[in-house]
Amino acid sequence: MHYWYLTIAIISEVIATSALKAADGLRVPGPTLLVIAGYACAFYFLSLTLRTIPVGIAYAIWSGVGQVLVMFIAWVLYRQALDAAALAGIALIVAGVLVLTLLSKSMPH
Repeated sequence: MHYWYLTIAIISEVIATSALKAADGLRVPGPTLLVIAGYACAFYFLSLTLRTIPVGIAYAIWSGVGQVLVMFIAWVLYRQALDAAALAGIALIVAGVLVLTLLSKSMPH
């Protein structure tokens, strides 16, 4: 279940973060509610994840995957440009998450 909890936490955080631009400084009610609900859900499920996954590992995966997904959403929805350095950074983040999840003995498998 810990992987499901972490997945829900990541998706919730990505939705909330992606809605921040539309919330316009939390002045637009619909997106603002999505931001608040998304972060509440994200932190709740992240807290459940911490029952079995060490906090440093869980946070690294949560934030790393979240960053990559938010960058992809920003590229698609907001036409944010991604240059070669940004793509290299994304690749390094993905590589780090893969090392943590597949090779680290700190992760429960």
